Amino acid sequence: MHTPILELRHVSKRFDMTQALDDVSLTLYPGEIHALVGENGAGKSTLIKVATGVYQPDHGEIWVNGKRVQIRNSQEAQALGIAAIYQEPMVFPDLSVAENIFISHRDRGPVVNWRKMYEDAGAILAKLGVNLDVRVPARGLTLAAQQTVEIAKAISLNVRTLIMDEPTSSLSAHEVTRLFRLVSTLRDQGVAILFIGHRLEEVLSIADRVSVLRDGKLISSRPRGEVTIEQVIRDIVGRRIEEFFAKSVVQRGELLLSVRGLSKENVFSDISFDVHRGEVLGFAGLVGSRRTDVGLALFGVEPADAGQIVFEGKEVHIRSPQQALQMGIAYITEDRLRYGLSMPLSIAANITLPTLSSYLGALGLIRSAAEYADAEEFRQRLSIRAPSVQVEVAKLSGGNQQKVVLSKWLNTKPKLLILDEPTRGIDVRTKAEVHHMISDLAAQGLGIILISSDLPEIIAMSDRILVMREGRQMGLFTREEATQEKVMAAAMGQEYKVSETQL
Repeated sequence: MHTPILELRHVSKRFDMTQALDDVSLTLYPGEIHALVGENGAGKSTLIKVATGVYQPDHGEIWVNGKRVQIRNSQEAQALGIAAIYQEPMVFPDLSVAENIFISHRDRGPVVNWRKMYEDAGAILAKLGVNLDVRVPARGLTLAAQQTVEIAKAISLNVRTLIMDEPTSSLSAHEVTRLFRLVSTLRDQGVAILFIGHRLEEVLSIADRVSVLRDGKLISSRPRGEVTIEQVIRDIVGRRIEEFFAKSVVQRGELLLSVRGLSKENVFSDISFDVHRGEVLGFAGLVGSRRTDVGLALFGVEPADAGQIVFEGKEVHIRSPQQALQMGIAYITEDRLRYGLSMPLSIAANITLPTLSSYLGALGLIRSAAEYADAEEFRQRLSIRAPSVQVEVAKLSGGNQQKVVLSKWLNTKPKLLILDEPTRGIDVRTKAEVHHMISDLAAQGLGIILISSDLPEIIAMSDRILVMREGRQMGLFTREEATQEKVMAAAMGQEYKVSETQL
């Protein structure tokens, strides 16, 4: 075997309460495609950012071509021959293909030699076996062609280590085949490739070695010949369900929501399920599965194009969040900082914001006493750690901010609560508190849709689990049927047929 082209030795990285990487060692060799897989949140993105200088490791070493280095930024990574291509290509739409390829070059002089640039760009694309007009603007290119431009840009910088983060997530089968031909060409030219992907069939079809990250730790690293899909899935989902999950058994009540054939063009299609009072219906799936889009459609943010929604026995057409709120549907966003909270406002102002009209007095002034009283009730009920409800939300920890978001929507007194990644980015103790609250709300008769990328969480907290992949419904499992292996297999492409009686 050749000298490693890139080595990460015992790398650790921590963000507040989260240990993103924990003593991870990874070795890349020239002419090798090394696949890295794991659940959302396993540490893959952090590892990429350490390797490309975006993050500095707390502990550990980076070695390039047998020499220890410190990579402090992306420019230094580029000088060492390390480049990354992400799920969404970062091209400049109004620049030509050739301009995008050479946009990072600082050594071509102050005056552009257009003829030479076009010739050099064409030569790089020819080396990749691609026929693409280097003079056309990038705006009109397909996603696959934009990725080709990104690869050509890396080649122009004499890349020796190419990191590809979910490059196939938005590509058709034909485009994936073409991309893999390019990747194989680079491997044959001696480039080391770190390929991050969720589609295991694709990963195993192209990888020379497969490594699995779980909870920031390297679980396994094996040659392709020693790997099976079943084994990789076991490595990916091997966490035990700990005591932090506190789902109580609740008698399922009457039918609250019935969805049939819900579709939105180019987003998701033919989604069907029921939610009863007192039931937690989990939505599982990997990045790009479109679970969130279904939740947004039910809340009227991005209404569906087709399908039937029956709520409390009446067919409805939900076209706005205001309409959804009036019906008794609340949606808690996965991005609390951008969409869930107004950071400069107080806890009380955030909690009462969706129902502000109910706190107005005869002269149109806010009845502060009533507002503070209701907010204080939620502060105590959800154990929001703050001296008073007049504290700015921006001064709270992430877990307490999430409790304010939950309080805000619970104050609308919903009948159906859609929770999108409710425990993302919060510590273990707060996560346990949120799980306990979900269980209590179900016991009180609320219908709950729980969207989560945390597989142990979705299995432990759900009465039934709907699995999605790329906008399609792959299966619907009861609590008794669901296993981590079965849910992950469905999320990665194995379809389980569902009868009408199972919905």
